[in-house]
Amino acid sequence: MGNYRDNVLETIARLVIKEYNPELLTCPTAIPIEDIIERQYGLVIDYQYIRNNGRILGETVFDDTWIPVYDKENSRYMWIEVKGGTIIADASLLNNRSDGRLRFTLAHELSHWLIHQNIYAGSGMPAAMTKNAVKSSDEGATIERQADTLSSFLLMPAGQVKMAFHRARPTADSAAALADMFGVSKQAMQIRLKEMRLV
Repeated sequence: MGNYRDNVLETIARLVIKEYNPELLTCPTAIPIEDIIERQYGLVIDYQYIRNNGRILGETVFDDTWIPVYDKENSRYMWIEVKGGTIIADASLLNNRSDGRLRFTLAHELSHWLIHQNIYAGSGMPAAMTKNAVKSSDEGATIERQADTLSSFLLMPAGQVKMAFHRARPTADSAAALADMFGVSKQAMQIRLKEMRLV
């Protein structure tokens, strides 16, 4: 497993954005994460109900395989064939596109593709983003933290967040305005602002 420090993850995020469109690094805006996934990396995004309890929000499939998904219509699990290079997002996320969770989940899964192929490729196992789940190992927790951190850096690039924060003449609800601008949740923006010591 790669030991990625935050400054390395920040550099990876900047390079991904710059490779896609360098102009995105000059003005605060929502990063088009779906387009980056599909056009720049040639990955497929598929929407399925991954589990009946909504606990798993996304999976990155590295190898051609079969995975279980929940068939809501028939209230049962079924196996579907999935090609390597597929990101599966839980279909429930489509109901609340405005809350930033879908974009964060997609960025999290792209992050696994970018930095964890050496762990998952060839294993037949997908990388999965779970909701509020404690990982069973220190390595698993580290992998998930790295994907969370890189997704935060992809969706809220430091330079653009700083630029937008200072332009907005900070108020009590700056986090909400910036969250709307970057297409993320208010909570994600609050965490990012604290990390950057802007609040």
